[in-house]
This record gives sequence, structure tokens and C-alpha cells, in this order.
Amino acid sequence: VLMVCRGNICRSPMARSVATKAIVGAGLPHALKFDSAGTHAHYLGEKPDRRAEVALSSRGYELVRTRSRRVSAKDFEEFDLILATDASNLTELRRLCPPSHLAKLRLLLDFAEGLKVTEIPDPYYGNAEGFERVLDLCEAGARGLIKHYTL
Repeated sequence: VLMVCRGNICRSPMARSVATKAIVGAGLPHALKFDSAGTHAHYLGEKPDRRAEVALSSRGYELVRTRSRRVSAKDFEEFDLILATDASNLTELRRLCPPSHLAKLRLLLDFAEGLKVTEIPDPYYGNAEGFERVLDLCEAGARGLIKHYTL
């Protein structure tokens, strides 16, 4: 499963860390593997945002050690599911994706139960509260995703 946001330094690495811990917590550490990328990844090769690290750590998550990378043509072949954090990134993924793989594209929050939102907002230009909100939404999406694939 590939988690995708714009820059691959906030939302998608956070979603990857949350989902990785959720699948381990479900007792199925090898059932799903996660990675992350960005549709634009303006910060190629950079570590995730420090505020993302702090938010994850405060809830007991380990930030998967990764560097920002852009979604590649190979990703559409390699991954079974590609989850965007918002509609803008989903639109960009649809533009980049070969027609034969379009069914793999969804929003992460499509899997969340009981939410009235469908997108994870970009916290980059905000404060710590924005990163906490992103974590809340990533947790909801990951719970639903794990439930969907482990039933």
C-alpha cells in the first residue's frame, strides 16, 4: 500500500507509520506492507518534517526512516493500493496513472468509519495542532483499512 501526499514530508510518512503500527497491532505484520511518496515531492531526499516526528513520537509511533520521493511509474505496477491524502493528490495520481491501474487509486479516508471529512488537510503551513489532526485522521483511516483487509 502506497500512501501519497504532495511533498512526502508530512501526511504520507505519518500515514505510513500509523498504518505500519496498526497492522502489527492487529497481529498481522506481514499482511500488508506500506510505503509513502509525494505527487510533487518538492523536498526530494529530505527527511520528514520535524513536527511530524514530534507528533508521531508523542503517540508512541516510530517514524519510518525514509526520505522524500516522488511517485514513479513503477509505483503503479508495484503497489496493489495507492491511497491519497486528499482530492487534489488523487486527481494528480489519476493524471499520472496508466489506465490499467486506475482501480488501485483511492483516498485513505475512504476506509475511515464515522468521519464527516474525506480529506486529510496539509499541516505544513500550520502549527502543532494541525499535525495532531493529521494523526487523528491517519489513525481513523488506518483502522478502517486494516479492518477492511483483515475481515
